[in-house]
Amino acid sequence: MPKMKTHSGAKKRIKVTGSGKYMRRQAGRGHLRLAKGKSTYRRRSGEVEMAPGDAKVIKKQLGR
Repeated sequence: MPKMKTHSGAKKRIKVTGSGKYMRRQAGRGHLRLAKGKSTYRRRSGEVEMAPGDAKVIKKQLGR
C-alpha cells in the first residue's frame, strides 16, 4: 500500500501544539482593512483553536 501524503494546503496553514491542539489563523485579516475598523482587525490577530468538527478533518489531512 502506498504512503499517505499530507495535504499541502493544510500543512502550510495549520500548526499542531505540543498538547495536540490544532491552531489556525483567523479569517478576515488579509485585505480590505479600511472597511473593517480597528477593533475588528485587532480582535482577529493571533491564532485560535480549530473547532472540533474541523479538527477531525484536518487530522486526517495531516496524516495523524
